[in-house]
Amino acid sequence: MAEVVVVYHSGYGHTQRVAQAVAEGANAELLAIDADGNLPAGGMDTLNAADAIIFGTPTYMGGPSWQFKKFADASSKAWFARAWQDKVFGGFTVSASLNGDKGACLFQLQTLASQHGGLWVSLGMLPANSSAATRNDTNNLGGSVGLMVQCASDAGADAIPQGDLNTARAYGERVARIAAKLRG
Repeated sequence: MAEVVVVYHSGYGHTQRVAQAVAEGANAELLAIDADGNLPAGGMDTLNAADAIIFGTPTYMGGPSWQFKKFADASSKAWFARAWQDKVFGGFTVSASLNGDKGACLFQLQTLASQHGGLWVSLGMLPANSSAATRNDTNNLGGSVGLMVQCASDAGADAIPQGDLNTARAYGERVARIAAKLRG
């Protein structure tokens, strides 16, 4: 079994709930970035030892939260040592708007993984884009680069659509399955 870690920042609890669903699907360890943009003690060692890393962040102003960006910048030591070379990566983001520039945020996560020499895992599922589709269908936001989740700004994390949570679990399973194949 591949060792998978979901490293995420959550501003209001929405990203945390999605991280939990992704981790459930991947049988992964959760690693939270705190409100000051720091990992807990030993966090980088945990990431260095992982076979797969899944990034999670809210989308704020078209990109990751500053706390996630601080973590990303701090990963430059791992980058320089090539500590994450050939690891499997994935990513997800949450915003209040249906679009909310989540794609731009995912591209930043994908770029971070690529800078580390990693192998990015796409969402790998067709979108639910028929006239009969609802927010309870998997991939109802039509993502492909990674997982996109939407929840209204005036709603709590318990209001995240079930389709998004089901997509999160399926994405976690996909990343873990691919990491296990590559691990051999």
